[in-house]
Amino acid sequence: MRKIALFLSVLICVFSIALLAGCGGKKGAELAVVTDVGQLMDGGFNQGTYEGVKQYAEKNNKTYAYYQPENGANATDNDRIAAMELAIENGAKVIVAPGFLQAAAMETVAKAHTDVKFVFVDGWNMGLANVTAISYKEQESGFLAGYAAVMDGYTKLGGVFGGGGSNPACNRFCWGYMQGAEAAAAEKGITVEMKISFRHGSSFSASNELQSQVSLWYSAGTEVVFSCGGSMVNSVIAAANETQNGKVIGVDTDQSGLSDRVITSAVKGLSSSVMLVLQEYYAGEWDAKLADKTSNLGAAEDSTGLPTADGSWRFSTFTKEQYNTVFQSIKNGTITPSETTPEDCSADGAWLAAALVLTHVTVLHESGK
Repeated sequence: MRKIALFLSVLICVFSIALLAGCGGKKGAELAVVTDVGQLMDGGFNQGTYEGVKQYAEKNNKTYAYYQPENGANATDNDRIAAMELAIENGAKVIVAPGFLQAAAMETVAKAHTDVKFVFVDGWNMGLANVTAISYKEQESGFLAGYAAVMDGYTKLGGVFGGGGSNPACNRFCWGYMQGAEAAAAEKGITVEMKISFRHGSSFSASNELQSQVSLWYSAGTEVVFSCGGSMVNSVIAAANETQNGKVIGVDTDQSGLSDRVITSAVKGLSSSVMLVLQEYYAGEWDAKLADKTSNLGAAEDSTGLPTADGSWRFSTFTKEQYNTVFQSIKNGTITPSETTPEDCSADGAWLAAALVLTHVTVLHESGK
């Protein structure tokens, strides 16, 4: 009987609507993270958001849980709605959900549960008093990554971006990356080559196709590739490992721990910004500071940049002092990378000329639909 009971318990865990650390759901967990596509500990967006909730909860004696919508990379709005509903059923007072794909589900559930608060990370305000959003100036981190790579001596750059060209955050990373490379190349009086692709990024997941594409880039002379989109980094690192000197730029969180091939990461203050919102909520400031508002964070709030810890800083000649100089210029507004991108960056190269003039960067656009 005990074996049967254990077997049934495992079945419940496997077929639960949403998976929580441990199993199915956690009754009484008042803080809930509903993940975006990809795995929770993706070394990127899901992980950074979750770690912010976890850190706040453990510091302030709050219960917390995470829910992964059914069907993984193929999750539908109904899957996300089911995960949010399960979190509320289990006692969630605040649901934190990263990723623009959460929008439709969040709007549906927020309208049905006006007593629950929702934090839309990488999102926008929805005209709902129980929803607040956090957005980031990704173009700043992208700029710093492109600038640093060129200043460190790389002249053949690449970049693969999630969302298939329709993700605003990834598009801003891409736009900033090109601007930073342009600024550094102009400063050095050189021309650099950059390959840009949205071809295999629609699901933000690792894939054999993405690895093969990046492997071909490295074989053709590309020196460093910016991997912008969740678990995609695993494919880029695998491709880099097939070469002698291929390097990688990570995204969202410090991804240096994933591989010694990662020379830097274009980061966002995911954990710190989530903690700030939770702090304001529990201080009774939701209505005054958060309700139906979007907090757009950047270098001025120390929410964009590159990691500078000794173990994360892997540039050969570009120094932290040089980095701090350009970072401060962005922070004080002396340098303001453009954030305006086309709605669909997957179209052929004409979009590059729409809002940005590049004279020191030759861009080879390899999007594909």
